[in-house]
Amino acid sequence: MAYSHLSIRRDGPVEYLTLDRPDVRNAFNEDVIAELMAWAAATAADRAVRVVVLGGAGPVFCAGADLIWMSKMVGYSREENVRDATAMARMFHALDTLPVPIVGRLHGAALGGGSGLAAICDIAVADEACLFGFTEVKLGIMPAVISPYALAKIGRSAARELFVTGMRFSAQRAREIGLVHAVVPAAELDATVAMYVKELLSAGPEGIAATKALIPTVWGRAPEDAMRTTAEHIATRRVSAEGQEGMTAFLEKRKARWNLA
Repeated sequence: MAYSHLSIRRDGPVEYLTLDRPDVRNAFNEDVIAELMAWAAATAADRAVRVVVLGGAGPVFCAGADLIWMSKMVGYSREENVRDATAMARMFHALDTLPVPIVGRLHGAALGGGSGLAAICDIAVADEACLFGFTEVKLGIMPAVISPYALAKIGRSAARELFVTGMRFSAQRAREIGLVHAVVPAAELDATVAMYVKELLSAGPEGIAATKALIPTVWGRAPEDAMRTTAEHIATRRVSAEGQEGMTAFLEKRKARWNLA
């Protein structure tokens, strides 16, 4: 599929997905949302993709909502706004549940929905000058659609401060609260992303997909409540072809067949 607002580059099993609207700081509109939704569906079905690197063209990763799109919202009825917001919610869900890991390459700023994208990244790497913010309340609205993903990353306490103030915060603060996992100088951004990609390519792709799906299943449950689920999941992986290959390779002191690191 050809995209107007996304740039796609494939390097072996790694898909580089770039928000490509640098003239508006890679801001969201309904077309970007539709393209990301279509991309997520295509990628989920493509077994050749093992890792996704998500970035933004130009000086900023993503500045949130597009001004022209926002001007349309002002004139929408409540029902039209529900349809519009539901489309965005479905897009974030599709990205969050993608069966391959997403590594975020965050630079410049990740504001509003841009911070939401940081939240759905399995691994988020930011340059040390990157600014973040759940800025929606500054416009009299709220970070509703992205809240499930942001709360899962930063927790209720940080959300109560950052959601209700809409204040911008540094990459270091983002790391402290768990929104991002690594903060590095801009010159080291690509090398750090590459390091994570290498780690992911050394792991079993089916095991990664199953583990990614396991996390929200187990999160928040008491250990005794999760016991049956976790036992069944690990048993399934142990008897799978990939699990058998991985354990055998370890015992034979060789690389597993999937290991591209």
